[in-house]
Amino acid sequence: MRPLLYPSELKYRLSFFDIETGQIKPILVTDRLIEAPNWHPDGMIILNCEGCLFRINPVDPKLILIPIEGLKDLNNDHGITPDGRSLIVSDSRDTGSSIIYTVPYSGGRPSQVTDASPSWWHGISPDGKTLAYTARRNGVFDIYSCPFEGGVEKRLTDDFDHTDGPDYTADGKWIWFNGSKSGSMDLWRIHPDGTDIERMTSGTSVDWFPHPSPDGNTVLYLAYEEGTEGHPRNHYVELRLLHLKDGSETCLSEIFGGQGTINVPCWEPNGRRFAFVDVLKDR
Repeated sequence: MRPLLYPSELKYRLSFFDIETGQIKPILVTDRLIEAPNWHPDGMIILNCEGCLFRINPVDPKLILIPIEGLKDLNNDHGITPDGRSLIVSDSRDTGSSIIYTVPYSGGRPSQVTDASPSWWHGISPDGKTLAYTARRNGVFDIYSCPFEGGVEKRLTDDFDHTDGPDYTADGKWIWFNGSKSGSMDLWRIHPDGTDIERMTSGTSVDWFPHPSPDGNTVLYLAYEEGTEGHPRNHYVELRLLHLKDGSETCLSEIFGGQGTINVPCWEPNGRRFAFVDVLKDR
């Protein structure tokens, strides 16, 4: 059995993975709990830390706070609109249960999107008009969508034990997500109108957080070992790539991470690299 570690023994590392070379480039190491990197079109990295959002310039990697009025309990479900002008965040400000908001990229006053809670953002359509998210309604976790500005939400999944992590393909034709049936957490995809659902993995690993590549050829995801419950942090996991042409899978790297590693869309817009967070064991 691999030993358990305590937070005081850990450091958190933001890195880039180059798809062509297979090389990992460390960008920032900190003893602060950083999670869930997004890649902005301007090259900046957005991630969360201690209930707030931060911006990082990879050339001069420092945590720069993005000021968001009234939101101080941000979780790691956040992202960037395709035009780069807005951020989508999930916070428990008023209800004690996660609600989705939008805010200008530079920060400022948030606009509430979802009325019902809990709701955790994960994906946005390529045209920027629709959000996809995980929500618990009547005790059940399903995938939902709603307009970017808010409005009536649409339930997309049914008959799952648990679902999470919806993310759109670059052409907008599919929403990928992880879903559990009969105790097996696998990757699935569904059309944005809720039709033609397909199971895409069926191995023994516990598969989470699929992110379709910008070129549409592969899907990045996180694989836990068989028997893992939920998506815990501080576990040995694999960063995997699913090749859609033939259904084969490639293990890119085994890392110590899990929760916070790639919870949200993390591809560089040109698809050459992706960003992730892992954990260094400081002992």
